[in-house]
Amino acid sequence: MNNQDLTNYVVTFVQQLIDLGVVQTVISPGSRSTPLALVMSEHPDMKVYLNIDERSAGFFALGLAKKQKKPVALLCTSGTATANYYPAIVEAYYSRIPLIVITADRPHELRDVGAPQAINQINMYGKYVKWFVDASLPESQPGIIQYVKNIVSHAVFESRKHPNGPVHMNMPFREPLVPDLSTVVEKAKQKRNVMQITSQTTIDQEAIQRIADRLQTVKKGLIVCGELYHEAFSKSVIQLAEKLQYPILADPLSQLRFGEHSKEHVIEGYDTILKDRDLYPSLQPDVILRFGAMPVSKSLFLFLKEQPHTEQIIVDHGGGWRDPTLIAEQHLFCDEQYFCDELVKRLEKNEDDAWYLRWKKANDLTRTLILDGVVDESDSLFEGKLYIELLKWLPEECNLVVGNSMPIRDIDTFFYSSEKKIHIYANRGANGIDGVVSTAMGIGAASSFPTYLVIGDLSFFHDLNGLLAGKLHQLNITILLVNNNGGGIFSFLPQADEKKHFEALFGTPTDLDFRHAAAFYGANYVKVSSWDELACELKRTNQNGVNIIEIPTERYTRVKSHRKIMQFVSREIRKELGI
Repeated sequence: MNNQDLTNYVVTFVQQLIDLGVVQTVISPGSRSTPLALVMSEHPDMKVYLNIDERSAGFFALGLAKKQKKPVALLCTSGTATANYYPAIVEAYYSRIPLIVITADRPHELRDVGAPQAINQINMYGKYVKWFVDASLPESQPGIIQYVKNIVSHAVFESRKHPNGPVHMNMPFREPLVPDLSTVVEKAKQKRNVMQITSQTTIDQEAIQRIADRLQTVKKGLIVCGELYHEAFSKSVIQLAEKLQYPILADPLSQLRFGEHSKEHVIEGYDTILKDRDLYPSLQPDVILRFGAMPVSKSLFLFLKEQPHTEQIIVDHGGGWRDPTLIAEQHLFCDEQYFCDELVKRLEKNEDDAWYLRWKKANDLTRTLILDGVVDESDSLFEGKLYIELLKWLPEECNLVVGNSMPIRDIDTFFYSSEKKIHIYANRGANGIDGVVSTAMGIGAASSFPTYLVIGDLSFFHDLNGLLAGKLHQLNITILLVNNNGGGIFSFLPQADEKKHFEALFGTPTDLDFRHAAAFYGANYVKVSSWDELACELKRTNQNGVNIIEIPTERYTRVKSHRKIMQFVSREIRKELGI
């Protein structure tokens, strides 16, 4: 391989990515990836983010792609660097985020011969990528340039095809590894129009009519919406709910709780309502329409599982099989907005709103009682109240990234709807606590308005390296660190009764002083001891850089306080509904 072969190969590779709309790359440093790293950095139309830690880099790229809803490239050298991408790729696969994962590799003659930094990278991500190619080496063979264009086009196509997801391109290179950068800018000027065709997945018109006819006769129905990033969906599903007079049980990641659209039919308190099994008979539906991923709420999951004889229809543009209840009767591969719009055209408005008003009455009462109940816990920093306070002080439009374990569950229970444009994100593909800081950094880098992250102490510890991206790329983000010194979620689970080993295996207190971590990464840091102090800090929306607000909470009394509030609300709802 001569230098000109290498240059033509990698310049064509990068230009084709850009022509297809992949204009951001997250690069981790290394030798074998030099050809692509240099050309990507030199190209005037490619935005490059450097992230030294590959695990953090993977989640940073995931955050960029999640926010922008388009593919982002991810590049690293050969060897174990590639293995550090694995958690982010798994998350991207299950949460349907388009990533172009590019791993540099040793040439074929240096594989399986004990060469340094050479591991088996063929199909190393298994089923967690939608497509894989072990590319040919750069050479002067006729047709090689067209080959490069083809594999890049194929990769981008597969990543964007529904359901979106990651693809893996393994790129071997021989030395010398330094291309001629003088040709990059000239190549960039020779832009071509690349046709990109988008489509909307539909279903047979007769099938839509059959469903419309069926729903027209059903008065007691539910619409359940999980995680779904579809900008036009909110208006369409609300119009459907208004026609049918069905309540919408809206997960916080459905994007239905916030924004300017009507929320008249949006039920946010279902997690609390459905904790009381005595309410099941009066709230049992005859049909359930489900959109998006399975919601966070365990009480909703158990409620749905208790409806084996209720007709359940799951609509999924990605054509997945999103039914952990194992009892849904119909799975429709169809664009969610299209499905709602077509039904609305065919339906007459249901004038009987008694069923909907029953749910609304329970929801309104829950909202009032939850707020009053949490205020009763004002003497201490009860974690549930954090989300009520947060809603008061967040700006009119912002990103809110939520960690897994307790934060996402508390958001579901205590974060009620608002006219504010709050865009909520979480890594709910695999539900892991790793990479959350890096994901939030990626979302912040891709956005023009403020970004906030709510995260627990263990998840924060898992991804401390994610803070480096904020320093390197001068990002502005506010991190609310909920520190209960351990794994708070386990206190709600049966293993909490195993007192002998609970703290060592599940509680896992670390006693870390996070102010030192903040100083190490150049972040601003403050620890609050009251809600008034938190409010003062949240008012400072003009702070630049990474700002960490630590909120110490009490893990040992959390469960008792939480259950006291839930039991009180359940009793009052039963009274209100005459049960």
